[in-house]
Amino acid sequence: MNAAHQPVILLVEDDEGLAQLVSRYLESLQFRVSSVSRGELVMERVAREQPDLVILDLGLPGKDGLSICRELRPQFDGLILILTARSDDLDQVLGLELGADDYVIKPVKPRVLAARIHALLRRRTATATAVPAALRFASLHIDTASHTASIDGRKLELARTEYLLLLQLASHPGTMQSREALFRRIYGRKYDGLERALDIQVSRLRRKVGTGPGGRERIKTIWGAGYLFVPDAW
Repeated sequence: MNAAHQPVILLVEDDEGLAQLVSRYLESLQFRVSSVSRGELVMERVAREQPDLVILDLGLPGKDGLSICRELRPQFDGLILILTARSDDLDQVLGLELGADDYVIKPVKPRVLAARIHALLRRRTATATAVPAALRFASLHIDTASHTASIDGRKLELARTEYLLLLQLASHPGTMQSREALFRRIYGRKYDGLERALDIQVSRLRRKVGTGPGGRERIKTIWGAGYLFVPDAW
């Protein structure tokens, strides 16, 4: 983080009143907050301020939030939290597919938003300190110091949530991990049985790691239960 005691947040929100309300509340919790209302300014602000987390409203005029997320994710290693008033979960699915780490549906109580932010920030440190410096499974190498993973020396372009998911699965090779336990570990909150965020991230991760010899699945779904990292499929 930019500052261990005062994380930096960039709020992308075109509703000036809401932006001020959210900013004041988060600042009272010792976050450093800046805001921007125009989508075309986001990339420059992120490059200049290097925030730990971007709160991104999807319903922006002009350049919409999904377009910003698509452009931002390959260049930004921090966290992206989607903030949207849209009830159609297609937008939430698309946001996660484009690399967002989590989403919150407006209207949201400030303390709920703060809890999501704390969970996202907290999981980075918790996951990084709970595993060895490196994990190896034949062609797969996970470097926990640099938060990177590679297959046959080729670096995998993973969003932060995808990396954390791979790390969590690989830390328990050959052991089924329940959807509830994985969700709590990755997102820092209880799984309600309905959210699709974890399944979407698993699908993205599968596409990126590919299959093993003979087309073997490297991350297997245990239907109705959870997921399993297959250690000998690399």
